[in-house]
Amino acid sequence: MSALTMLKGTADRIERQTPAHRDRAVDGLRALALLAVPTGHWLLGGFTVDSEGGLHNASPLSAFGGLAPASWVLQMLGIFFLVGGYASALSFRRRTGSAGAWLKGRIARLGRPVLGVTAVWALAAPVLYAAGVPEATLRTGATLVIQPLWFVGVYVVVTALTPYCMRAAHRLGGWAAAPLVGSVAVVDFLRYGPLADSVPSGLALINILPGWLFAYQLGVSWGEGRIGRRGGVLLLTGGAVLFATLLTVFHYPASMVGVPGAARTNSHPPSLLVPALAAVQSGAAILLRDRLAKVLARPALWAPVVVINLCAMTILCWHQTAMLAAAVPGSFMGGVSGTAGLTTAPDGLGWIAARVAWMPVFAVLLVAIARHARRFEEPWRKATAVRRAVAGLLAAGFAVFALGLA
Repeated sequence: MSALTMLKGTADRIERQTPAHRDRAVDGLRALALLAVPTGHWLLGGFTVDSEGGLHNASPLSAFGGLAPASWVLQMLGIFFLVGGYASALSFRRRTGSAGAWLKGRIARLGRPVLGVTAVWALAAPVLYAAGVPEATLRTGATLVIQPLWFVGVYVVVTALTPYCMRAAHRLGGWAAAPLVGSVAVVDFLRYGPLADSVPSGLALINILPGWLFAYQLGVSWGEGRIGRRGGVLLLTGGAVLFATLLTVFHYPASMVGVPGAARTNSHPPSLLVPALAAVQSGAAILLRDRLAKVLARPALWAPVVVINLCAMTILCWHQTAMLAAAVPGSFMGGVSGTAGLTTAPDGLGWIAARVAWMPVFAVLLVAIARHARRFEEPWRKATAVRRAVAGLLAAGFAVFALGLA
């Protein structure tokens, strides 16, 4: 049996097992947002090697400001929160138990993979160090592994607010998200306006919740049937106007991700540019929903979407490990001069071409890792209380190391 025949058989089997009520467009949007995470990190994250062979993070955005528009496409967390809110609204409405039991189940699904990746790294780090991997490399790797996991904490908080988001959606429809934009705008005015010198730097942290809750609230309103095509058009056009105004008139940084050495960032914590981009993405998603559903009616296109959704947290938690699985050996093979596109400084067009060539390698490594790491997404039925406690302690220890506290 040829590989093509096997793939077709798998796609047909997935098609037969898909319930008729499954919203393929929403699953497709989630898969697209998921794939954007490793693509963005692999493309916009580089390394340099010090004299002792240690790896250090370096960003091509520092040398190529013209790459910033790529972050507008690759930063799709707005879509992720949108479909998260949509799915949560439907799931909450269909629940059979209490709201607390529903939330506990959602948190467990998010927490198991995070606990798994951090516990595994806690065990692997001393082994790698004993094998000769420099401490600088281990700290860089730990930072990269921890870096995407902030999303999980924020997502847990907004998920806990689902009942309140649903009430807001019933009362205000799509406009329930408007006060969240207003809150971010007020904080941005205070930290960037004429009073900036007298405002404490910690004020920016207020934007974390409303900045990311905005798209989630839109998703809840969408799932409750309170946003239609007119709302999609308003979000798309209004978001685009606000986005352009912030860039051209108020001179917000063009990159949606942090740039080393830059005085301002749009992402941590989110600036007003984040909900502006989320509005554009959400409006486009709402308007393209029916067309996307028709495209995904084809079994050959639907099957990859299903697989990606089943491995969602595995992709999020392990994609940086896949890149490191290539970069760490590359730091030994290339020496101080580095391996092109892998451990060389991201300061030339040649680096971009070489990095693009490395990305299929990262993808293959991620697939290989996912075959084993996928089990962390499943319920830990055989795990005893002692094993869970040990995993928790290992994860906590790794977090302390990754955050530079030890």
